[in-house]
Amino acid sequence: MRMQVLGLATAAALFVSGVAGASAEVRVGVALPRTGPLASIGEQITNGVVAAAKAINENAPEAERIVLDIEDDACDPKQAVSVANKFITDKIGLVVGHVCSGASITASDIYAENGVLMMTPASNSAKLTERGLAGIFRVCGRDDQQGRLAAQILSQRFPGKSIALIHDKSPFAKGLADATKDNLNRLGIREAIYEAINPGERDYSALITRLKAARIDVVYYGGYQQEMGQLLRQAQDADFHPQFFGTSGIATSELWAIAGPAAQGVLFTFTPDPRLRSEAARAVAALRAQSGEPEGFTLYAYAALQLIASGMHEAGSPDPKRIEVVLKSGRFDSVLGEVGFDAKGDISAPGYVLYVWQDGKYRYAD
Repeated sequence: MRMQVLGLATAAALFVSGVAGASAEVRVGVALPRTGPLASIGEQITNGVVAAAKAINENAPEAERIVLDIEDDACDPKQAVSVANKFITDKIGLVVGHVCSGASITASDIYAENGVLMMTPASNSAKLTERGLAGIFRVCGRDDQQGRLAAQILSQRFPGKSIALIHDKSPFAKGLADATKDNLNRLGIREAIYEAINPGERDYSALITRLKAARIDVVYYGGYQQEMGQLLRQAQDADFHPQFFGTSGIATSELWAIAGPAAQGVLFTFTPDPRLRSEAARAVAALRAQSGEPEGFTLYAYAALQLIASGMHEAGSPDPKRIEVVLKSGRFDSVLGEVGFDAKGDISAPGYVLYVWQDGKYRYAD
């Protein structure tokens, strides 16, 4: 899988470069995990930006055609610093990324200090935009929004049930678990267990034994597909069958590849499916023909580049500061619909809805 992602990214950069021409290219950095446990989400981002660049370059004037520089940060904050500094050195002023909140938060300090515009397709942490840094945008929702909905669903669907909240200590996962906990507590519901795990471990039997002994009815997990897939499989092996509840971090077919039928019926919160929007129909068809089903964050990555290109066109310049002013003062068509941004850089698109995993695919929950 990793070699496939790397090959696609390299081919994409060469392809877009060939369309743009060396003399009039606008270089856009793309920071994502091409290696590590979240490479499958990085592949979603790659597919989205590649398809968007192709569509943009087919219709843009020569001075607005885009060349992608796709770099691997492995969702690691330290590597994100290296990638951000590389973009600065290479005089790249526009960036799609990063993906994981920890990487985005760290890199955003560097971008803001150096006048780079960054638009993340996937980082949920409220902290990213709450600091008021210049030039920092996101096209996805925030963890406080997602946590609010999760708490509402838990209180309404599982009244009187025993709830455990689990996270993997990352800014993304802990932020979601904390937001869900805070909102549950405001509703007068106290979690039975609040626990952190170490990401990347293969054996969560001790946690599962504890959850089972405590007669937990609902397990909320704030992290990604790798660990949740292991939790689901190992819970099934231990004959422990609570209702599992996840987040946008499991909106990838890799969850089912890891957990198999143990993922049947798992609930999770994610943004409304842009594949169902009429504005996305052409992009969805192109992506299906080019790289497969545009699940998860694929169309959010597409939208991120699409909106940067729209801002550049309206500003009449690739200057990040001029694009920032334009993006924060108007409305723009995208595969997510017509959207705008507030003063913090958060998108106006709808927040979150409930999904369920069934027979290897996720769909809206009833």
